[in-house]
Amino acid sequence: MALSGMRGLSVFISDVRNCQNKEQERLRVDKELGNIRTRFKNDKGLTPYEKKKYVWKMLYIYMLGYDVDFGHMETMSLISAPKYPEKQVGYIVTSCLLNENHDFLRMVINAVRNDIIGRNETFQCLALTMVGNIGGRDFSESLAPDVQKLLISSSCRPLVRKKAALCLLRLYRKNPDVVNVDGWSDRLAQLLDERDLGVLTSVMSLLVALVSNNVDAYWNCLPKCVKILERLARNQDIPPEYTYYGIPSPWLQVRTMRALQYFPTIEDPNARRSLFEVLQRTLMGTDVVKNVNKNNASHAVLFEALALVMHLDAEKEMMSQCVALLGKFIAVREPNIRYLGLENMTRMLLVTDVQDIIKRHQAQIITSLKDPDISIRRRALDLLYGMCDVTNAKDIVEELLQYLSASDFAMREELALKAAILAEKFAPDLSWYVDVILQLIDKAGDFVSDDIWYRVVQFVTNNEDLQPYAAEKARDYLDKPAVHETMVKVSAYILGEYSHLLARRPGFSPKEIFSILHEKLPTVKTDTIAILLSTYAKILMHTQPPDPELQDHIWAIFNKYESFIDVEIQQRAVEYFALSKKGGNLAKILDEMPKFPERQSSLLKKAEDTEIDTAEQSAIKLRTQQQTSNSLVVTDQRPVNGSHPPSQLSIVPMPSQNMDSGLGDQDTTHQGNGTLTTVDSQPAQSGDLLGDILGTLAIEGPPDASIQPEQNVISGLEATPSPINDLALALNEQPHSVQPIGDIAERFNALCLKDSGVLYEDPHIQIGIKAEWRAHHGRIVLFMGNKNTSPLVSVRALILPPSHLRMESSVPETIPPRAQVQSPLEVVNLRPSRDLAVLDFSYTFGTIVVNAKLRLPAVLNKFMQPISMTADEFFLQWRQLAGPPLRLQEVVRGVKPLSIPEMANLFNSIHLGVNLDIDQNKNNLVASSTFFSESTRAMPCLVRVETDPSDRTQLRLTVASGDPTLTFE
Repeated sequence: MALSGMRGLSVFISDVRNCQNKEQERLRVDKELGNIRTRFKNDKGLTPYEKKKYVWKMLYIYMLGYDVDFGHMETMSLISAPKYPEKQVGYIVTSCLLNENHDFLRMVINAVRNDIIGRNETFQCLALTMVGNIGGRDFSESLAPDVQKLLISSSCRPLVRKKAALCLLRLYRKNPDVVNVDGWSDRLAQLLDERDLGVLTSVMSLLVALVSNNVDAYWNCLPKCVKILERLARNQDIPPEYTYYGIPSPWLQVRTMRALQYFPTIEDPNARRSLFEVLQRTLMGTDVVKNVNKNNASHAVLFEALALVMHLDAEKEMMSQCVALLGKFIAVREPNIRYLGLENMTRMLLVTDVQDIIKRHQAQIITSLKDPDISIRRRALDLLYGMCDVTNAKDIVEELLQYLSASDFAMREELALKAAILAEKFAPDLSWYVDVILQLIDKAGDFVSDDIWYRVVQFVTNNEDLQPYAAEKARDYLDKPAVHETMVKVSAYILGEYSHLLARRPGFSPKEIFSILHEKLPTVKTDTIAILLSTYAKILMHTQPPDPELQDHIWAIFNKYESFIDVEIQQRAVEYFALSKKGGNLAKILDEMPKFPERQSSLLKKAEDTEIDTAEQSAIKLRTQQQTSNSLVVTDQRPVNGSHPPSQLSIVPMPSQNMDSGLGDQDTTHQGNGTLTTVDSQPAQSGDLLGDILGTLAIEGPPDASIQPEQNVISGLEATPSPINDLALALNEQPHSVQPIGDIAERFNALCLKDSGVLYEDPHIQIGIKAEWRAHHGRIVLFMGNKNTSPLVSVRALILPPSHLRMESSVPETIPPRAQVQSPLEVVNLRPSRDLAVLDFSYTFGTIVVNAKLRLPAVLNKFMQPISMTADEFFLQWRQLAGPPLRLQEVVRGVKPLSIPEMANLFNSIHLGVNLDIDQNKNNLVASSTFFSESTRAMPCLVRVETDPSDRTQLRLTVASGDPTLTFE
């Protein structure tokens, strides 16, 4: 800004900078705004100089972050001023203060148009710059024809035409209808003959946008683009100011190559030959040098050339040169270059002819897996995953397993999933697959999803030859001093089903198997207890003749869990105890599990859902098609033993029947080569009458069953998932519907306890949250990231606030490809309430419309702040708040048993400050907090929990505050 001569403005800026704190600054700004408002009311007495000075002050105040909601008319009036200093201020401040949707902009269109069609080039540049910065439909409809005329005018200077091209590009992005294709494509082709590189670069940016929407209309521009590349490659007529570190206009080269990638083919043999000569020269002439700036420019051109080579499906020799060049890049010390080399080598996997050449660099890629930079490690992992096939699967998977122990926690889940998928797809034999997965669970159990061990169970169940080997390996892992709970699950299941096959071997007697499993029972969670109870029942069934000592021991365990708080554990214990008294009939009821039907692997589905890079996706899909004959069976069903609610226990089917538990409608046959193939068949008949009835209800569900998933997003009910509901959702699910990644309810619950994390994710978008809370005010920022290389359009995020919250936000209608947009959300808590705000979110990706209603974590405890009290302070207030409605009490039964320290941690996590050693009874706990809302202001809230040491499943909860509504909520 030209501030010379404006003493008042300089003094104001100095005053603001000298303020000691934010409050002083606000007072000084408010004073200045009041002065400006008063002076603007007496507009007739203002000189152009004074008006310009006050408008500069308004802009400075706006840049400091304060709202400037007046003075727009005075600002825009400067645009019509005859002199440059006033006109410059008007254009700059208008483009900063107003957005494309502001109503005042319509009032200035005529003044802007007069400058565009006038003969003063300086005024033309000012007007084009403002229109290009603001954009908007009003400007595009009114000014686009005049901007086009400037662009194709032969009398305008290059500076004006360059700005006209960029301005037209912005207007076209806002409203594609402003460019009429008829006749315009010929004019655009003529513009590509421009000798001025500045104009040519701007026009090429416009061409990229045009051909991305309608390539058929601009075929006449293709030969011109090839000639431009030839001119740049030969350094013909390139001014020194457009040569960057010896590279002729790298920006123009990149944009031209990008425009060529939108044309499907190049039919003209001369143009194709010329283009490949340019690309060959780029490939051969690019190397790594010490100058970072030159590297950046040359590599930008190189990687765009690589993308164009792949797009044009060049000859194998040129593809081999590309891979060899990338091989050099992944071996250099500069991390940015290594990253780009790995990323582009992953994209080269799309080309089938060069996969064997990429394998030559496998050792260097594995070395990159140990790089200090996590982004390089991720790219190396992606590349190894994409290049894996039956020839190198063993080496790659073993490297991944070795790397697993030393890898970052941020990568372990992805690493475990990819290792499991590669072992499944390319296993030379099933025993190796079992070894890999058990090693995976042993080294990274916390990061191994249940789907992975479900797959092991399915393979073992469907392959009789594998069962003794799997039982032996499972038994070996249980002997280790530290065994992860996932290992306990898979080992318990396999040993329960197949340990009798090795009963004559040392260590495999029923007593020994029971003993080693029973050691793990006190330390495992509820779902693992269910599997262990099933395993104990299986051990009893296989113990013939019965061992009285073992039988009494297992019966005692069943008796103990008959009164367990979890309903499924309780029912299993009761039913297993009753069944185990039936003697010989037990063997018929608890016979071995039937073979699992075949379906798509849930692991492969999860990998597809979590992929971000579309080039990598394409490469993986291509390799999957090529390796179909070598892959193992693909299913997504979990073992029934210990994974379903009581109505679908695994003890129901007879040996000759397949289980009717939603596992699919295909049978599996075992081939001699160790792989599994699919044979179509009818669904097997179930021996469970109740299951048949419930299954029918699921299939013939209510007409609105298809909307249940969306409703569940709002309600967030955390009931135990049922196979009946799973079946109903699977039947209602459309073939191309978009499903969320991860449990939405779990994500919401986690965000109720912390202020940042992921709220929602699906294959196309991830919505993250970062929040700040202060008294009864809050600020939530939604981070919406587009995971695709195509834009997400028709984005709508409507906040449905409850009556006690005041919320304001705005979301852009389009999220650009591979970009993240931020949407701030201001929250004011008006009064206490447990009602939840809902984000009604939708977007369009291609032909798919996705809609989700998401609960926002603006919950009651976010407006609470824990406070510390002495015993005298606490009980003084406690006595003052005696009796309803200020103090309410309730006896709660059936709660999860928690110790006092565990309960204290829970209270602290929801902003209830626990005051230790206040209550004389050590089995009681008291907590205090301050609740903030606009109606209550700072309101103390007191909580007292009284527990019974003999029965931790019940407690008495008393809450007190000075506001009856707050106490009730």
